[in-house]
Amino acid sequence: MAIKNEIVDELLKDVDPKKVFSSEGLLSDIKKALAERILNAELDDHLQNEAVAGGAGNEPAAPNHRNGYTKKTVITDTSQVELEIPRDRRGTFEPQLIAKYQRRFPGFDDKIISMYARGMSVRDIQGHLRELYGIEASPQLISTVTDAVLEEVNRWQARPLDALYAIVFLMPCG
Repeated sequence: MAIKNEIVDELLKDVDPKKVFSSEGLLSDIKKALAERILNAELDDHLQNEAVAGGAGNEPAAPNHRNGYTKKTVITDTSQVELEIPRDRRGTFEPQLIAKYQRRFPGFDDKIISMYARGMSVRDIQGHLRELYGIEASPQLISTVTDAVLEEVNRWQARPLDALYAIVFLMPCG
């Protein structure tokens, strides 16, 4: 999907070019706006589905409605973003984009695992995330993420090997 130049011009109007890609820059603002728009659409869909289900003879005493927002700081792959998560009166809304109790966007864990796989220590990863992205990730968070895949790595390393492996050599002709 191509973004129209007019939209880009509008976004860049009155923005310091040096801060566009920083952790507090335009990209973080766009992530925040998109995430909040998706979360609000999810709540709208939830309320509409609940209203349709309620009309089938099991009508609730009062229809469910929006009930403000809850602030939640979420770690993305490039920064920390404070989102306003919409709520409903009955507390039955379960967001899909950022689930309850989830504090990290998908993709963030992959970055930590990638750095860990390259041999970086927990403290090195913490410093790297702080330096490049302005993200404060605790050593405990990093350990939790790496421990989640460590069991799978150990299982793969302990797997039985095949009796025979074929090796093919390709030689240039000429």
